[in-house]
Amino acid sequence: MLQKINESAAYISRFLEKETCSIGIILGTGLGELGKSIEVKHTIPYAAIPHFPVSTVQGHKGNLLIGKFGGKNVIAMQGRFHFYEGYSMQEVTFPIRVLHQLGVSRLFVSNAAGGVNTTFLAGDLMIITDHINLFPEHPLRGKNIDELGPRFPGMTNAYSPDLIRLAEGAGEKLGIQLRKGVYAGLQGPSFETPAEYNWIRIIGGDAVGMSTVPEIIVARHMNMECFGMSVITNSTASPELIKTDHEEVQDIGNTAQPRMTALFKEIISSL
Repeated sequence: MLQKINESAAYISRFLEKETCSIGIILGTGLGELGKSIEVKHTIPYAAIPHFPVSTVQGHKGNLLIGKFGGKNVIAMQGRFHFYEGYSMQEVTFPIRVLHQLGVSRLFVSNAAGGVNTTFLAGDLMIITDHINLFPEHPLRGKNIDELGPRFPGMTNAYSPDLIRLAEGAGEKLGIQLRKGVYAGLQGPSFETPAEYNWIRIIGGDAVGMSTVPEIIVARHMNMECFGMSVITNSTASPELIKTDHEEVQDIGNTAQPRMTALFKEIISSL
């Protein structure tokens, strides 16, 4: 694992031009176009990076972007990997290991998520304050690599309280309404039934999706500071409002892009 991480990082580091990039961004479903707001210096297809998986999901472009965003040097993943694609949890989270090796200490994650909280509306932006891990596999299962992190990493502040406060301030400054809530992670790829939505609500979830949780666990294993935001793709005020079509999910994500971009830019510029 360490050798693969080093080989991937060595390939990417050729494009960094000796610059330090401490900020990593993951652009999820329907949000890949946020990459257009990055002053891109280099675009590296995942397929060109040694040991990197390749995105197979519609809406995930599969590029690593190196450039500036909010006046800061950033590395952005334009598309991510999912457990339901058939990848192992180690493969799903491998890019996070590589980003850390390249010097990334703060990770910003975005996703499209189903609204579980009945007060949420389609198109809302939700700051992730915590998560519930409902995946059948854990990304840290197996022999621990002590060079990367401890055997039993804490998850009490998985989502940085400091970055959450910055996001709240950014939303107030920009006049963008923000929700806050708990993200529940399921393996997918099927969308949830109304009964499953109700179950997730009962156990404390406000939104549900098929990503993010493994990435955050691995990032926190390496002591990276994390921030997550979901675009809510449906309302669950009544069963007929629940979206179960990937194209609709992408469309909602696309409509939220300008607000998501403005918020991320404001937060990152203030760091």
